[in-house]
Amino acid sequence: MNWSYYIYYRVDAAKTGPCAVAVEYLLDAVHKKTGIQGHVMKKRNEPLLWMEVYENVTDEAGFEWELAEAVGGSGINNLLQPGSGRHTECFGE
Repeated sequence: MNWSYYIYYRVDAAKTGPCAVAVEYLLDAVHKKTGIQGHVMKKRNEPLLWMEVYENVTDEAGFEWELAEAVGGSGINNLLQPGSGRHTECFGE
């Protein structure tokens, strides 16, 4: 089965620039390790709500491991709104 990962979070308003850099690092690291090219979107009328999308994941355990490694290396968790975190939803077809 192919899976799509939707990971959303709220960025600290004072840290949008560094967060954009961290997301690019994260997307690049995931792509290099898994071959899956993710992209990031921002919610209309709510520009601090961002979502990473990764599609056509067939090895979910391997993907999740590499994603966790990339998240750790990116430092993105330090750039989110205080008290918030990354939330993952996964859908398959």
